[in-house]
Amino acid sequence: MQRRRIVAVRTGSEASDARSKVPNDEEVRRCKITISIIRPQIGGGGVPIQTLVTGGAGFIGSTLIDALLAAGHHVEVVDNLSTGTLENLENATTYGSAFTFTETDIREDALTEVVVRRKPEVVIHLAAQISVAASMDDPASDAEINILGTLRVLEAAHLAGTRKLLFATSAAIYGDVPERDLPIAESQAHYPLSPYGISKSVALSYLEATRERYGVEWCALALANVYGPRQSSAGEAGVVARFVDHLQRGEQPTIFGDGEQQRDFLFVDDAVDAFLLAMNNGDGLVLNIGTGRSVSVNELWRSLADAAQSDLAPIYAPRREGDLQASRLDSALAKTTLGWSAKTSLREGLERIVNPQI
Repeated sequence: MQRRRIVAVRTGSEASDARSKVPNDEEVRRCKITISIIRPQIGGGGVPIQTLVTGGAGFIGSTLIDALLAAGHHVEVVDNLSTGTLENLENATTYGSAFTFTETDIREDALTEVVVRRKPEVVIHLAAQISVAASMDDPASDAEINILGTLRVLEAAHLAGTRKLLFATSAAIYGDVPERDLPIAESQAHYPLSPYGISKSVALSYLEATRERYGVEWCALALANVYGPRQSSAGEAGVVARFVDHLQRGEQPTIFGDGEQQRDFLFVDDAVDAFLLAMNNGDGLVLNIGTGRSVSVNELWRSLADAAQSDLAPIYAPRREGDLQASRLDSALAKTTLGWSAKTSLREGLERIVNPQI
């Protein structure tokens, strides 16, 4: 794959390489003020560090990158643009040499070259094959990306002397959990229903093995169903993005199954806050990141349709193999360990998508 590097450089005195510049006391003071105003939960302590984000051109990654840059950190993004877009990174390019981008795949040798050259203190690994349906159709490809690709990232982090790796895992690792065990705690056994859930679960063992062998610290965030601005409706998009797309086009959406399957919907800003806090907390832990509340897919559609003042009715199709019937995460450990809790209600989050001008 052809590699593409995008480096936005400021003019004048700001054109020097932000990675080699040692901040003076006044600059550090400004960074601390910026952090306290923009995102008070950040775990970076006000000192700019070098970070590298895989899958950073996606909607979660690009939102996280904006927050990292706003907090004064330096960010290298690695993405093959299979699902992410350069448009998502437009804001990041305004930060000059504090932001760089390399187009490559996490399975390629170029990934190791970039990580070793940048020597990030923290690597945030978001790149993944995220389609449950695709994993059912081609489990080998899913494993190649989500297991072997993750191994590549871990090896590169070790060679680069990275202090900590943050990993995005999924509620899919738990599988379908009985109602009596909801919301799901981290102690819940892993019985994933799909190759996607299996690959996300297996990767956790490699995180611990890498820490034991090489000393690379880690924290894994098991994310609920994340939604928000920049989420694409193409391919295996989240149900919120697909529903919004159908509303905008005036088309009936398709709901798989009876629509009574329960989901825990997490706004992207809240997910980003968890990653920021985990940069210096939660070592060696899997932490659930969700709201602890769930709604049915039918309820979700009615809420969006009402917000958009639409009377469209959904079309129902057979349930897809590998889909969970109910998922709701207990994030008590994240609150204790990170000081994190979800701040955005589903109603508020949906309103910000349907009516972004508000």
